[in-house]
Amino acid sequence: MKMGDYNMETLMSTQAQPEMVEVLGIPATTATDRTSRSIRAATIGSIIETYDWMIYTTFAVYFAKQFFPSENSTASILAAFAVFAIGFFARPIGGWLLGAFADRAGRRRGMMIGVWAMSASSFIIAILPTYASIGIAAPILMTLARVLQGLSVGGEYATATLFLAESAPTHKRGYYSSFQFLSVAGGILLASGLALVLTHVLTKEEIEAWGWRIPFVLGGFSALIGVYMRSRMEETAAFETARREGRVQKRSPIWCWVNYPRATFRLIGVTILGAFSFYIFVSYIPVYAIHQKHADPGTTFAAGTVCMVIFMIMQPLFGALSDRIGRCPQLIVFSLGYLIFLYPVVNSIHASFMSILSVELFGMLLYGLYTAVAPAVMVELFPTEVRGVGIGSTYNLIVALLGGTTPYLMTIANQSNNTRWFIAYVCLGAFLSLITYIRMPETRGIDLH
Repeated sequence: MKMGDYNMETLMSTQAQPEMVEVLGIPATTATDRTSRSIRAATIGSIIETYDWMIYTTFAVYFAKQFFPSENSTASILAAFAVFAIGFFARPIGGWLLGAFADRAGRRRGMMIGVWAMSASSFIIAILPTYASIGIAAPILMTLARVLQGLSVGGEYATATLFLAESAPTHKRGYYSSFQFLSVAGGILLASGLALVLTHVLTKEEIEAWGWRIPFVLGGFSALIGVYMRSRMEETAAFETARREGRVQKRSPIWCWVNYPRATFRLIGVTILGAFSFYIFVSYIPVYAIHQKHADPGTTFAAGTVCMVIFMIMQPLFGALSDRIGRCPQLIVFSLGYLIFLYPVVNSIHASFMSILSVELFGMLLYGLYTAVAPAVMVELFPTEVRGVGIGSTYNLIVALLGGTTPYLMTIANQSNNTRWFIAYVCLGAFLSLITYIRMPETRGIDLH
Protein backbone atom coordinates (compact mmCIF):
# COMPACT_ATOMS: atom_id res chain seq x y z
CA MET A 1 0.00 0.00 0.00
CA LYS A 2 1.81 3.13 -1.23
CA MET A 3 1.11 6.69 -0.14
CA GLY A 4 3.61 8.81 -2.06
CA ASP A 5 6.97 8.17 -0.47
CA TYR A 6 5.27 6.39 2.43
CA ASN A 7 4.27 2.79 2.70
CA MET A 8 3.10 0.66 5.59
CA GLU A 9 6.63 -0.44 6.51
CA THR A 10 8.09 3.07 6.62
CA LEU A 11 5.25 4.29 8.77
CA MET A 12 5.97 1.60 11.38
CA SER A 13 9.75 1.49 11.22
CA THR A 14 12.72 3.75 10.52
CA GLN A 15 14.69 0.96 8.88
CA ALA A 16 13.05 1.13 5.45
CA GLN A 17 13.50 4.88 5.07
CA PRO A 18 16.36 6.53 6.96
CA GLU A 19 14.82 10.00 7.25
CA MET A 20 11.59 8.77 8.87
CA VAL A 21 11.46 9.79 12.53
CA GLU A 22 10.62 7.16 15.15
CA VAL A 23 9.10 8.88 18.14
CA LEU A 24 8.54 6.62 21.10
CA GLY A 25 11.90 5.08 21.81
CA ILE A 26 13.59 3.43 18.81
CA PRO A 27 16.83 5.25 17.94
CA ALA A 28 16.69 7.41 14.84
CA THR A 29 19.34 7.58 12.15
CA THR A 30 22.27 9.99 12.52
CA ALA A 31 20.83 12.42 9.94
CA THR A 32 17.70 13.02 11.98
CA ASP A 33 18.88 12.59 15.58
CA ARG A 34 18.12 16.15 16.60
CA THR A 35 14.70 16.18 14.99
CA SER A 36 13.94 12.77 16.45
CA ARG A 37 14.80 13.93 19.97
CA SER A 38 12.67 17.02 19.55
CA ILE A 39 9.63 15.17 18.20
CA ARG A 40 10.00 12.53 20.92
CA ALA A 41 10.17 15.20 23.63
CA ALA A 42 7.16 17.06 22.23
CA THR A 43 5.10 13.88 21.92
CA ILE A 44 5.90 12.44 25.34
CA GLY A 45 5.37 15.83 26.95
CA SER A 46 1.93 16.09 25.34
CA ILE A 47 1.02 12.58 26.51
CA ILE A 48 1.94 13.57 30.08
CA GLU A 49 -0.03 16.84 29.86
CA THR A 50 -3.13 15.05 28.58
CA TYR A 51 -2.80 12.40 31.28
CA ASP A 52 -2.55 15.07 34.00
CA TRP A 53 -5.56 16.88 32.55
CA MET A 54 -7.71 13.73 32.35
CA ILE A 55 -7.02 12.20 35.77
CA TYR A 56 -9.04 14.92 37.50
CA THR A 57 -12.16 13.85 35.61
CA THR A 58 -11.34 10.17 36.02
CA PHE A 59 -10.95 10.31 39.82
CA ALA A 60 -13.32 13.18 40.70
CA VAL A 61 -15.98 10.72 41.83
CA TYR A 62 -13.58 9.49 44.56
CA PHE A 63 -12.43 12.82 46.03
CA ALA A 64 -15.48 15.03 45.40
CA LYS A 65 -16.96 14.69 48.91
CA GLN A 66 -13.63 15.49 50.55
CA PHE A 67 -13.35 18.90 48.90
CA PHE A 68 -16.98 19.72 48.12
CA PRO A 69 -18.89 18.27 51.07
CA SER A 70 -22.63 17.86 50.75
CA GLU A 71 -25.30 15.57 52.12
CA ASN A 72 -26.10 14.75 48.52
CA SER A 73 -23.27 12.83 46.82
CA THR A 74 -24.50 13.92 43.39
CA ALA A 75 -24.17 17.57 44.44
CA SER A 76 -20.56 16.95 45.47
CA ILE A 77 -19.75 15.35 42.12
CA LEU A 78 -21.45 18.17 40.23
CA ALA A 79 -19.39 20.69 42.20
CA ALA A 80 -16.22 18.81 41.28
CA PHE A 81 -17.20 18.85 37.62
CA ALA A 82 -18.04 22.54 37.84
CA VAL A 83 -14.39 23.05 38.77
CA PHE A 84 -13.53 20.95 35.71
CA ALA A 85 -15.54 23.39 33.60
CA ILE A 86 -13.74 26.37 35.16
CA GLY A 87 -10.43 24.78 34.20
CA PHE A 88 -11.79 24.18 30.71
CA PHE A 89 -12.60 27.86 30.26
CA ALA A 90 -9.10 28.78 31.41
CA ARG A 91 -7.79 27.10 28.26
CA PRO A 92 -8.25 30.11 25.92
CA ILE A 93 -6.34 32.31 28.36
CA GLY A 94 -3.55 29.75 28.50
CA GLY A 95 -3.54 29.49 24.72
CA TRP A 96 -3.28 33.25 24.44
CA LEU A 97 -0.59 33.72 27.12
CA LEU A 98 1.67 30.80 26.16
CA GLY A 99 0.98 31.23 22.44
CA ALA A 100 2.00 34.89 22.62
CA PHE A 101 5.02 33.97 24.74
CA ALA A 102 6.06 31.33 22.19
CA ASP A 103 5.82 33.97 19.44
CA ARG A 104 8.24 36.21 21.36
CA ALA A 105 10.57 33.84 23.24
CA GLY A 106 10.41 30.67 21.17
CA ARG A 107 8.42 27.46 20.90
CA ARG A 108 10.77 25.45 23.13
CA ARG A 109 10.54 27.85 26.06
CA GLY A 110 6.78 28.04 25.75
CA MET A 111 6.48 24.26 25.85
CA MET A 112 8.72 24.04 28.93
CA ILE A 113 6.62 26.56 30.86
CA GLY A 114 3.46 24.61 30.03
CA VAL A 115 4.87 21.37 31.44
CA TRP A 116 6.23 23.15 34.53
CA ALA A 117 2.75 24.55 35.22
CA MET A 118 1.14 21.12 34.81
CA SER A 119 3.69 19.51 37.12
CA ALA A 120 3.10 22.15 39.81
CA SER A 121 -0.69 21.84 39.63
CA SER A 122 -0.57 18.04 39.86
CA PHE A 123 1.65 18.16 42.94
CA ILE A 124 -0.65 20.77 44.53
CA ILE A 125 -3.69 18.53 44.07
CA ALA A 126 -1.75 15.48 45.27
CA ILE A 127 -0.86 17.03 48.64
CA LEU A 128 -3.88 19.30 49.11
CA PRO A 129 -5.55 18.94 52.53
CA THR A 130 -9.28 18.23 52.49
CA TYR A 131 -12.21 20.39 53.58
CA ALA A 132 -12.21 18.65 56.97
CA SER A 133 -8.64 19.88 57.57
CA ILE A 134 -8.58 23.45 56.21
CA GLY A 135 -12.21 24.30 55.52
CA ILE A 136 -13.20 26.54 52.64
CA ALA A 137 -9.55 26.92 51.59
CA ALA A 138 -9.63 23.33 50.26
CA PRO A 139 -12.14 23.85 47.40
CA ILE A 140 -10.63 27.27 46.63
CA LEU A 141 -7.13 25.82 46.27
CA MET A 142 -8.49 22.89 44.24
CA THR A 143 -10.16 25.36 41.89
CA LEU A 144 -6.97 27.40 41.51
CA ALA A 145 -4.95 24.24 40.79
CA ARG A 146 -7.47 23.24 38.14
CA VAL A 147 -7.28 26.72 36.59
CA LEU A 148 -3.50 26.32 36.41
CA GLN A 149 -4.02 22.99 34.64
CA GLY A 150 -6.39 24.68 32.20
CA LEU A 151 -3.86 27.39 31.45
CA SER A 152 -1.21 24.73 30.89
CA VAL A 153 -3.22 22.47 28.58
CA GLY A 154 -4.46 25.46 26.56
CA GLY A 155 -0.92 26.63 26.02
CA GLU A 156 0.29 23.09 25.35
CA TYR A 157 -1.88 22.64 22.27
CA ALA A 158 -0.67 25.91 20.77
CA THR A 159 3.03 25.48 21.46
CA ALA A 160 3.21 21.75 20.67
CA THR A 161 1.29 22.27 17.42
CA LEU A 162 3.72 25.00 16.38
CA PHE A 163 6.74 22.94 17.30
CA LEU A 164 5.69 19.72 15.56
CA ALA A 165 4.62 21.41 12.32
CA GLU A 166 7.56 23.81 12.14
CA SER A 167 10.04 20.99 12.83
CA ALA A 168 8.71 18.87 9.97
CA PRO A 169 10.02 18.70 6.41
CA THR A 170 7.52 20.43 4.12
CA HIS A 171 6.50 17.21 2.35
CA LYS A 172 5.92 15.38 5.67
CA ARG A 173 4.24 18.08 7.74
CA GLY A 174 0.98 16.15 7.94
CA TYR A 175 2.74 13.04 9.24
CA TYR A 176 4.74 14.90 11.89
CA SER A 177 1.79 17.01 13.02
CA SER A 178 -0.39 13.92 13.49
CA PHE A 179 1.59 13.07 16.62
CA GLN A 180 -0.20 15.91 18.43
CA PHE A 181 -3.47 13.97 18.68
CA LEU A 182 -1.68 10.65 18.93
CA SER A 183 -0.33 12.13 22.16
CA VAL A 184 -3.82 13.11 23.29
CA ALA A 185 -5.08 9.56 22.74
CA GLY A 186 -2.04 8.17 24.53
CA GLY A 187 -2.66 10.39 27.55
CA ILE A 188 -6.33 9.36 27.72
CA LEU A 189 -5.41 5.67 27.57
CA LEU A 190 -2.75 6.16 30.24
CA ALA A 191 -5.25 7.81 32.61
CA SER A 192 -7.96 5.20 32.05
CA GLY A 193 -5.41 2.37 32.32
CA LEU A 194 -4.18 3.62 35.69
CA ALA A 195 -7.78 3.94 36.87
CA LEU A 196 -8.39 0.33 35.87
CA VAL A 197 -5.32 -0.85 37.79
CA LEU A 198 -6.11 1.11 40.95
CA THR A 199 -9.73 -0.01 41.05
CA HIS A 200 -8.53 -3.62 40.90
CA VAL A 201 -5.76 -3.44 43.53
CA LEU A 202 -7.42 -1.02 45.99
CA THR A 203 -10.83 -1.02 47.56
CA LYS A 204 -13.23 1.86 46.98
CA GLU A 205 -12.64 3.03 50.55
CA GLU A 206 -8.84 3.03 50.05
CA ILE A 207 -9.11 5.00 46.81
CA GLU A 208 -11.40 7.56 48.47
CA ALA A 209 -9.11 7.85 51.51
CA TRP A 210 -5.72 8.20 49.78
CA GLY A 211 -5.51 6.18 46.55
CA TRP A 212 -6.86 8.99 44.37
CA ARG A 213 -3.72 11.01 45.17
CA ILE A 214 -1.42 8.44 43.50
CA PRO A 215 -2.23 9.46 39.89
CA PHE A 216 -1.50 13.12 40.67
CA VAL A 217 1.86 12.27 42.29
CA LEU A 218 2.80 10.18 39.26
CA GLY A 219 1.64 12.96 36.96
CA GLY A 220 3.72 15.56 38.75
CA PHE A 221 6.92 13.51 38.56
CA SER A 222 6.23 12.50 34.95
CA ALA A 223 5.85 16.15 33.99
CA LEU A 224 9.30 16.85 35.43
CA ILE A 225 10.67 14.22 33.04
CA GLY A 226 8.89 16.10 30.26
CA VAL A 227 10.59 19.33 31.36
CA TYR A 228 14.00 17.67 31.16
CA MET A 229 13.35 16.20 27.72
CA ARG A 230 12.08 19.49 26.36
CA SER A 231 15.06 21.39 27.77
CA ARG A 232 17.22 19.44 25.31
CA MET A 233 15.15 20.38 22.26
CA GLU A 234 16.35 22.87 19.68
CA GLU A 235 14.28 25.84 18.54
CA THR A 236 12.46 25.54 15.22
CA ALA A 237 14.09 26.98 12.10
CA ALA A 238 10.93 28.97 11.26
CA PHE A 239 11.05 30.88 14.55
CA GLU A 240 14.81 31.43 14.35
CA THR A 241 14.36 32.89 10.86
CA ALA A 242 11.58 35.20 12.05
CA ARG A 243 13.72 36.38 14.97
CA ARG A 244 16.74 36.92 12.75
CA GLU A 245 14.64 39.00 10.34
CA GLY A 246 13.25 41.15 13.15
CA ARG A 247 9.64 39.97 12.74
CA VAL A 248 9.24 38.87 16.37
CA GLN A 249 7.07 41.38 18.26
CA LYS A 250 4.50 41.39 21.05
CA ARG A 251 1.03 40.80 19.58
CA SER A 252 -2.38 40.45 21.23
CA PRO A 253 -5.23 38.19 20.05
CA ILE A 254 -7.26 41.27 19.02
CA TRP A 255 -4.39 42.57 16.92
CA CYS A 256 -4.11 39.16 15.27
CA TRP A 257 -7.87 38.94 14.62
CA VAL A 258 -7.96 42.45 13.12
CA ASN A 259 -4.90 42.00 10.91
CA TYR A 260 -5.52 38.38 9.90
CA PRO A 261 -9.33 38.13 9.70
CA ARG A 262 -9.40 35.60 6.86
CA ALA A 263 -7.03 33.20 8.61
CA THR A 264 -8.97 33.66 11.87
CA PHE A 265 -12.37 32.92 10.32
CA ARG A 266 -10.95 29.91 8.50
CA LEU A 267 -9.52 28.61 11.77
CA ILE A 268 -12.94 29.02 13.41
CA GLY A 269 -14.61 27.12 10.56
CA VAL A 270 -11.96 24.40 10.66
CA THR A 271 -12.40 23.95 14.43
CA ILE A 272 -16.21 23.98 14.87
CA LEU A 273 -17.03 20.35 14.06
CA GLY A 274 -13.83 19.06 15.65
CA ALA A 275 -14.79 20.75 18.93
CA PHE A 276 -18.00 18.69 19.02
CA SER A 277 -16.72 15.37 17.76
CA PHE A 278 -14.43 14.28 20.57
CA TYR A 279 -17.01 14.77 23.30
CA ILE A 280 -19.80 13.13 21.32
CA PHE A 281 -18.00 9.84 20.82
CA VAL A 282 -15.81 9.75 23.93
CA SER A 283 -18.34 11.14 26.44
CA TYR A 284 -21.84 11.13 24.96
CA ILE A 285 -22.06 7.74 23.23
CA PRO A 286 -20.96 5.70 26.28
CA VAL A 287 -23.48 7.50 28.52
CA TYR A 288 -26.20 7.18 25.88
CA ALA A 289 -25.53 3.45 25.48
CA ILE A 290 -25.66 2.84 29.25
CA HIS A 291 -28.70 4.95 30.10
CA GLN A 292 -30.79 4.69 26.94
CA LYS A 293 -29.84 1.24 25.64
CA HIS A 294 -29.06 -0.35 29.05
CA ALA A 295 -25.56 -1.44 28.02
CA ASP A 296 -23.23 -2.91 30.61
CA PRO A 297 -20.70 -0.23 31.77
CA GLY A 298 -17.83 -2.72 31.45
CA THR A 299 -18.80 -3.51 27.88
CA THR A 300 -19.04 0.18 27.08
CA PHE A 301 -15.63 0.91 28.62
CA ALA A 302 -14.01 -1.96 26.70
CA ALA A 303 -15.46 -0.74 23.39
CA GLY A 304 -14.24 2.79 24.07
CA THR A 305 -10.74 1.58 24.91
CA VAL A 306 -10.45 -0.51 21.73
CA CYS A 307 -11.73 2.43 19.70
CA MET A 308 -9.20 4.82 21.25
CA VAL A 309 -6.31 2.44 20.49
CA ILE A 310 -7.38 2.18 16.84
CA PHE A 311 -7.78 5.96 16.66
CA MET A 312 -4.25 6.45 18.00
CA ILE A 313 -2.71 3.96 15.56
CA MET A 314 -4.44 5.61 12.59
CA GLN A 315 -3.17 9.12 13.32
CA PRO A 316 0.25 8.86 11.60
CA LEU A 317 -1.34 6.92 8.71
CA PHE A 318 -3.94 9.64 8.13
CA GLY A 319 -1.27 12.31 8.52
CA ALA A 320 0.91 10.65 5.90
CA LEU A 321 -2.10 10.28 3.61
CA SER A 322 -2.70 14.04 3.78
CA ASP A 323 0.88 14.62 2.63
CA ARG A 324 -0.05 12.66 -0.48
CA ILE A 325 -3.62 13.75 -1.33
CA GLY A 326 -3.90 17.05 0.54
CA ARG A 327 -5.60 18.31 3.68
CA CYS A 328 -8.93 19.41 2.20
CA PRO A 329 -10.12 16.01 0.86
CA GLN A 330 -9.82 14.46 4.33
CA LEU A 331 -11.59 17.38 5.98
CA ILE A 332 -14.43 17.25 3.46
CA VAL A 333 -14.94 13.51 4.03
CA PHE A 334 -14.93 14.16 7.79
CA SER A 335 -17.66 16.81 7.68
CA LEU A 336 -19.78 15.09 5.02
CA GLY A 337 -19.68 11.84 6.99
CA TYR A 338 -21.05 13.54 10.08
CA LEU A 339 -23.58 15.62 8.17
CA ILE A 340 -25.10 12.64 6.35
CA PHE A 341 -24.66 9.69 8.69
CA LEU A 342 -24.46 11.01 12.28
CA TYR A 343 -28.18 10.74 13.07
CA PRO A 344 -28.84 7.26 11.63
CA VAL A 345 -25.60 5.85 13.05
CA VAL A 346 -26.20 7.15 16.59
CA ASN A 347 -29.77 5.84 16.53
CA SER A 348 -28.60 2.41 15.37
CA ILE A 349 -26.67 1.73 18.58
CA HIS A 350 -27.57 -1.27 20.74
CA ALA A 351 -26.21 -2.65 24.02
CA SER A 352 -23.78 -5.13 22.46
CA PHE A 353 -20.01 -4.66 22.36
CA MET A 354 -19.85 -4.77 18.55
CA SER A 355 -22.68 -2.27 18.16
CA ILE A 356 -21.08 0.25 20.52
CA LEU A 357 -17.63 -0.29 18.98
CA SER A 358 -18.98 0.14 15.44
CA VAL A 359 -20.70 3.42 16.28
CA GLU A 360 -17.65 4.77 18.10
CA LEU A 361 -15.32 3.72 15.28
CA PHE A 362 -17.55 5.53 12.79
CA GLY A 363 -17.22 8.76 14.75
CA MET A 364 -13.61 8.49 15.83
CA LEU A 365 -12.15 7.38 12.49
CA LEU A 366 -13.87 10.28 10.74
CA TYR A 367 -12.66 12.51 13.55
CA GLY A 368 -9.19 11.03 13.03
CA LEU A 369 -9.17 12.36 9.46
CA TYR A 370 -9.52 15.81 11.02
CA THR A 371 -7.16 15.48 13.97
CA ALA A 372 -4.33 14.08 11.86
CA VAL A 373 -4.24 17.20 9.68
CA ALA A 374 -5.71 19.97 11.88
CA PRO A 375 -2.38 20.99 13.49
CA ALA A 376 -0.71 21.25 10.06
CA VAL A 377 -3.65 23.20 8.60
CA MET A 378 -3.69 25.66 11.50
CA VAL A 379 0.03 26.30 11.27
CA GLU A 380 -0.25 26.80 7.52
CA LEU A 381 -2.87 29.54 8.00
CA PHE A 382 -0.72 32.06 9.91
CA PRO A 383 2.77 33.54 9.49
CA THR A 384 5.41 32.58 12.04
CA GLU A 385 5.37 35.81 14.06
CA VAL A 386 1.66 35.52 15.05
CA ARG A 387 1.17 31.78 14.74
CA GLY A 388 1.21 31.08 18.47
CA VAL A 389 -1.25 33.74 19.56
CA GLY A 390 -3.43 33.21 16.48
CA ILE A 391 -3.84 29.47 17.05
CA GLY A 392 -3.65 29.46 20.84
CA SER A 393 -6.36 32.04 21.48
CA THR A 394 -8.79 31.25 18.65
CA TYR A 395 -8.68 27.46 18.72
CA ASN A 396 -8.99 27.20 22.49
CA LEU A 397 -11.80 29.77 22.58
CA ILE A 398 -13.91 27.76 20.12
CA VAL A 399 -13.16 24.50 21.92
CA ALA A 400 -14.15 26.07 25.24
CA LEU A 401 -17.40 27.55 23.89
CA LEU A 402 -18.51 24.50 21.92
CA GLY A 403 -16.64 21.56 23.44
CA GLY A 404 -16.92 22.89 26.99
CA THR A 405 -20.72 23.17 26.79
CA THR A 406 -21.28 19.92 24.90
CA PRO A 407 -21.37 17.65 28.02
CA TYR A 408 -24.10 19.81 29.57
CA LEU A 409 -26.17 19.88 26.39
CA MET A 410 -25.76 16.12 26.10
CA THR A 411 -27.00 15.70 29.67
CA ILE A 412 -30.07 17.81 28.96
CA ALA A 413 -30.78 15.82 25.80
CA ASN A 414 -30.50 12.54 27.72
CA GLN A 415 -32.71 13.71 30.56
CA SER A 416 -35.42 14.88 28.17
CA ASN A 417 -35.15 11.71 26.05
CA ASN A 418 -34.91 13.94 23.00
CA THR A 419 -31.56 13.73 21.25
CA ARG A 420 -32.78 14.94 17.87
CA TRP A 421 -32.23 18.61 18.60
CA PHE A 422 -28.71 17.94 19.84
CA ILE A 423 -27.82 15.93 16.70
CA ALA A 424 -29.30 18.74 14.58
CA TYR A 425 -27.10 21.20 16.48
CA VAL A 426 -23.99 19.15 15.69
CA CYS A 427 -25.05 18.75 12.05
CA LEU A 428 -25.29 22.54 11.77
CA GLY A 429 -21.68 22.68 12.95
CA ALA A 430 -20.78 20.02 10.37
CA PHE A 431 -22.37 22.13 7.64
CA LEU A 432 -20.46 25.28 8.65
CA SER A 433 -17.18 23.36 8.73
CA LEU A 434 -17.95 21.74 5.37
CA ILE A 435 -18.41 25.15 3.76
CA THR A 436 -15.06 26.22 5.21
CA TYR A 437 -13.29 23.09 3.94
CA ILE A 438 -14.73 23.50 0.43
CA ARG A 439 -13.83 27.18 0.15
CA MET A 440 -10.39 27.18 1.78
CA PRO A 441 -7.31 26.74 -0.44
CA GLU A 442 -5.23 23.57 -0.24
CA THR A 443 -2.18 24.18 1.97
CA ARG A 444 -0.27 20.91 1.51
CA GLY A 445 3.32 21.55 0.50
CA ILE A 446 3.42 25.29 1.16
CA ASP A 447 6.54 26.77 2.78
CA LEU A 448 6.04 28.27 6.23
CA HIS A 449 6.94 31.93 6.36
